[in-house]
Amino acid sequence: MKTASVKLKRQPMHESEESCSNNNSEEDPPGKRSISDDLEEEPPSKIATTRYRFFGDIPDSLWNDWKWQFRNRITRVEQLAQFIPLSTEEQAQLKLVTMRYPLAVTPYYLSLINPDDPDDPIRKQAIPSPMEMTMGSVGLEDPLDEKRDTVVPGLVHRYPDRVLLVLTDICPMLCRHCTRKREWRNGGWVRSPAEITAMLDYISQHKAIRDIIISGGDPLTLSTRHLEYIISRIRKIKHVEIIRIGTRFPVVLPQRIDNELCSMLAKYGPIWLNTHFNHVREITPEAAAACGRLLRSGVPVNNQSVLLRGINDSVEAQTKLCHGLLKIKVRPYYLFQCDEVQGTEHLRTPVEAGIKIIEGMRGHTSGLAIPTFVIDLPQGGGKVPLQPNYILAQTEGELVLRNYEERVFHYRNPTTLARPEPPAEVLCPAGSATASLPQEATANVG
Repeated sequence: MKTASVKLKRQPMHESEESCSNNNSEEDPPGKRSISDDLEEEPPSKIATTRYRFFGDIPDSLWNDWKWQFRNRITRVEQLAQFIPLSTEEQAQLKLVTMRYPLAVTPYYLSLINPDDPDDPIRKQAIPSPMEMTMGSVGLEDPLDEKRDTVVPGLVHRYPDRVLLVLTDICPMLCRHCTRKREWRNGGWVRSPAEITAMLDYISQHKAIRDIIISGGDPLTLSTRHLEYIISRIRKIKHVEIIRIGTRFPVVLPQRIDNELCSMLAKYGPIWLNTHFNHVREITPEAAAACGRLLRSGVPVNNQSVLLRGINDSVEAQTKLCHGLLKIKVRPYYLFQCDEVQGTEHLRTPVEAGIKIIEGMRGHTSGLAIPTFVIDLPQGGGKVPLQPNYILAQTEGELVLRNYEERVFHYRNPTTLARPEPPAEVLCPAGSATASLPQEATANVG
């Protein structure tokens, strides 16, 4: 295989600034530049041998800079072909796909891919597939009907006590199974200060809302200063108890989880962070360190995985993933059935696959390692948990159950008892308030 060798043009980085509600802010999100802006070809004799051979000449000071990673995302098929072998025909097919569903992958996440394996589970999440088009008519653009529950632009209010804030449609990586894949064709946008104010005004006026989920795109593409501006305003709403952030940055660009961000989040707790590891190979030292920084800042981390064909649709794959998550102190929270989104049908599995995975894990590993398998129902129906059926039969007083070893047990089921009547001797006769009291208790009555 011919590999791409690159050499850095060492130039000082300049950050532009823009106003966010009359406050100066870091560039938000980082400016978009091609990887070729910073790299030039190097003689074959110096082919990089680290970071999957492609980025060995990039110094750690840049590799660990999330803004450099973001600016140098691979966004064109021609760039991709420098790293992953693609025939001329394959390149032509993928260019057609990216006209509808664009490509974006960070150098960090690209370095996790085995370029010689077309079925690599990391590759399938990041690299376009012709099946996104050939099966593109199957499914819906907005299967969860978020548009119906959008009360003001960017604010989805479906459940009584919580709302979803969609702050941007920009992500560090465009995951091929994305629920909001419909947004990719709309270009990159960030909610304006006026839109944010309208969302927060709605929350202030609805006191039943106690839980805020900040999402996108990926909200951590915003600068830390911009995020603090929004989070600090949410924290001023007295009836809001919990703030949650949904982000895949710990997985696809863990360098973003820096000390500045963690220090900011620590000021506004309780904040919970839900991330999105799908495969054990995504649990790298960098990802573990990012999660560790969050945890030390008082931010618990949960994982919301998506069940994906050929990626994590086996008991073995899910068990390895969940064990790996527990080792870095991340709780396996949800395993989602992949939503019926247009352009993702080739990655979807039968629902039975998810139930069999949970059944195969139960009893063979700690319950702490077993996520809840859920379907997010179409038409805004909300999340429904699915579990294997362990009840074989049931009568009024007994259940017949099977366990993980297929052994059968009879379990006595307590019946609902009527409230017992008090003994007759403690009942007071009509008209007598003291008739049933002991003599010593009546001595001081009256």
